[in-house]
Formats: sequence, C-alpha cells, structure tokens
Amino acid sequence: MGAKTSYDTICGYMPDRVRQAMLRVCERDRVGLTEVRLHSDRPTAFVYPDRVRYLSPGGSLESSGKFSALVKTTSSELGAAVTALAHYSIHSCDRELRQGFFTLPGGIRVGLAGTYTSAGTMKDWNGLNFRISAAYPGCAGNVFPRLAGCRKGVLICGGVNSGKTTLLRDLCRICGDNYKTVLIDERGELAALSGGQPVFDVGLLTDIIAGCTRSEGILSGIRTLSPDFIFCDEVSGGSDTAAIIDGSGCGIRFAATFHARSYDELCSRESGRQLISEGTFDIAVFLTGSSSPGTVREIKQLCHAD
Repeated sequence: MGAKTSYDTICGYMPDRVRQAMLRVCERDRVGLTEVRLHSDRPTAFVYPDRVRYLSPGGSLESSGKFSALVKTTSSELGAAVTALAHYSIHSCDRELRQGFFTLPGGIRVGLAGTYTSAGTMKDWNGLNFRISAAYPGCAGNVFPRLAGCRKGVLICGGVNSGKTTLLRDLCRICGDNYKTVLIDERGELAALSGGQPVFDVGLLTDIIAGCTRSEGILSGIRTLSPDFIFCDEVSGGSDTAAIIDGSGCGIRFAATFHARSYDELCSRESGRQLISEGTFDIAVFLTGSSSPGTVREIKQLCHAD
C-alpha cells in the first residue's frame, strides 16, 4: 500500500456518499487537482488550474453542474463533515470557527462558509473548500539569487490561487539550506507540521513557529532565534506590517506574500504602500495567475532600493 495522499486525507472527512464517489475517481483525474468544494444542495466540484468538473456517483467528472445525477451534499451532511473536522468536539475548536478554516495533515486548508454569530464563531455551514497544498521543488530557483543579493527582502505578489504559498515554500527551502531562517506558519500550510516535524522540506536551518499570529511569530523569532531571514505568508493587517517593519529595522531580511496582482494594486492598499515607503522590501515578484500557479511573470525592483 502506498503512502497516504492529500486526496486520501480529504476523502476521510467527506460524507459517505461523497467519499464513495471520490474513491471511484480514476488516478488520471486526481492529478493536478487543487480544490474539492462542497455546497449545500449543490454538486461536488473538483477544481483544477484551468477547469472545474462535477462529481458523479460512478466517479466520472462532468463538465456541467446542471446534470441531475451528480453527487450533492445536504445541509446535515455538511454539518457532519464540520463535526468530523473538529474531531467530534465543536466546542473545542473555537479558534478555527472564528478564523473560518481548519488545517489538516499535509497542509490541506479547509475553508468554511456559513453564518457568523454575535460571539464571532461560525454556524449553519453552507460550504466547505478543501484546498490541496503541494510542493514544487525548484520553482523558486530564479528568485533565490535576488533574495540572497538584496539588502531588505522580497515580496511575492499574486491573485487567488496564483501559487504564492507554493513559491514562498520553495524559496524558504532554498534559503533555509543556506541561512538561518525562521518560518512563521500561522495557518499550518507552509511546513504542515505533524507531531512537530515538517511534512514539507523547508530547509535544513529553518526554525518553524506555528500556532500563533504572524505578528506574534515574527516578534518571537526576532527575540529568540537570531534569524538572517524571516518568511511569512499573506501579510494583511496593520499588526503584520508593523512587525515586519520592526524586524527589518533590526537588520532581518523578509520574504512574504501579499495579495496583489499588479504593482498598482499593491500600491492601492495601505499596508502595501507602507511596506514600500518604509523600504522594507527591495523586490516585488508578481506571479502569472491561477492558470499557471507559482510561475513568475515579473520581478520588479522597488523604487526605494539602492
């Protein structure tokens, strides 16, 4: 029997009818799969970089979701799937229900759609998105020399499903084989720790901080691990920006991802403008998009750099 795959892991959390149909899907149709999406009373969707297909009971994938004989999920089945994700203890998963996602072994992130309560947790779930994490060793080979040669750091930019996390992970692998590196893995996708050990190769010298916010992890790494580089995913709020600026002021170089498809979009967001104006990053890397995840479209020298 071969090693358990991400596909196998996802099947283990599915409602029985969906799981049985997924197990009938041929190996060819599992290759390149990026997401499995469930919606209440709608067909199960298989998402690939260039197409969407819908699951039939026999395991074939259809191009249209309008066929009546497709595998749909009921509201009660969605609730049972969330309960399984919570290891049958919903009340012990307050953090996940507030953030709106679970992280499974192998770095699989399961996004939740539902209704937020006044207490800030989610209920009445109507959708689940199982997002598969994958490593592509070598995809950051042309970016690493720019990171190693810059004074500050590299900001990896792209839209949804453009491969930002994939590129950052591989960049961390190369950097961590050569420099003291700290990886802040807030969502558990980058290293995918299991029992304290990373599932993905993130470098021989890389220390991994997980289970906290990005800003908390950055400050902890600066205080205790004396890194040359700090890596983090999805810079978003003011606390992230402030922590990166503080760390950069201490002489630490950063590699981070940012949701922006172009330089204009990067500058249109307050946190992006602040990171650029403070001189925190020398280089911005822009990715092609969801049609070719992890592929670099442009490497732009930021105007503040020497």
